[in-house]
Amino acid sequence: MSSEVIQKEQPEPSILQVVKTLPKIELHRHLEGAVRLETLIDIARHNQIEMPEYDVETLRPFVQMMPGEHRSMQNFLSKFKTIRQFFLSKEVISRIAREAVIDAAQDNIKYMELRFTPVALVAMSKAKISDAVTWVCDAVEQATSEYDVDVRLIVSMNRHESLQIGEQAVDAAIAHMDRGVVAVDLAGREEHFPASLFRSLFHRAQDAELNVTIHAGEWEGAQSIWDAVGNLGATRVGHGVRVLEDYGVLTILAQQGVVLEVCPTSNIHSGIFSTLRDHPLPELVEKGLRVTINTDDPLISDITLSDELARVMTHMRFTLEDIKRHTMIAANAAFLPDDERAVLVSNFKEWLYPPHSNDTSYYDVAST
Repeated sequence: MSSEVIQKEQPEPSILQVVKTLPKIELHRHLEGAVRLETLIDIARHNQIEMPEYDVETLRPFVQMMPGEHRSMQNFLSKFKTIRQFFLSKEVISRIAREAVIDAAQDNIKYMELRFTPVALVAMSKAKISDAVTWVCDAVEQATSEYDVDVRLIVSMNRHESLQIGEQAVDAAIAHMDRGVVAVDLAGREEHFPASLFRSLFHRAQDAELNVTIHAGEWEGAQSIWDAVGNLGATRVGHGVRVLEDYGVLTILAQQGVVLEVCPTSNIHSGIFSTLRDHPLPELVEKGLRVTINTDDPLISDITLSDELARVMTHMRFTLEDIKRHTMIAANAAFLPDDERAVLVSNFKEWLYPPHSNDTSYYDVAST
């Protein structure tokens, strides 16, 4: 990809400055893709991981999408293979979870649902999946007590890994519901691994009153989205950007109010679309779908949520009021008990639409 196209993906600086001041909500962020580069270098030094140089720029191409780099699912996922090698201990997991909370708070994110794949976190240490969930819960609980951000957790599993691993993840999620775990998620390769294979696990999670969000319609078509919603009962879909390929599925999502967790920059970096101007986010909105805007993996895409929102405004003709509306959609879609969600919605209403403002567009999305 040319440097000209890469440059065109950047946000307008003046827009970015405005967006940074907004209180924000992130519903789709992976812990494994939200590690600081500098932290990876520290981990490598401390644990004597062999590297040509203990330098950020030396490591960057292995864990982050670079200008001119081939953009595909395989290349995008290869970054995670490298990152997994750094998850060596409880101390490492605790640190990256804590720093992910701090980074969100510093970007003026007031509410975040942070998802993580426990089996990825313990791949090197061979610890138990349940231990990884406990470590993340402990670190997030401590960090949120110090910083102005509310964080809930989503336990994820991969389609291309075994049902046994998924069962352990669901067990751990249920066991930690009193520690901030609010949902379960299915991620990974969609091709050849339909969500329906995990139906019994997700129904058990729902019986325990966990929420369900599923990655679908990212690298496979609209049928994958229907599989997630129809077979696993997902009320939110991670990405879902290929729903436009099937009018029937699109209609069902609109009628049922299923929320899409859209991550535009990630969709470009993983090769689904060529540029931000090609991204279907505006059309998804025009079709009446409930859409939220998210980062997916801040490390791999080298972005913050402020960057993502500013890019949408710069390249998709979204206005500041559009961003506020989608933030309110996110507030209403938060995986919280009804009373806590009502408080979140009320807080964001006050922050985004203060009493002296004549803007009433909040009321257009409050009940959608």
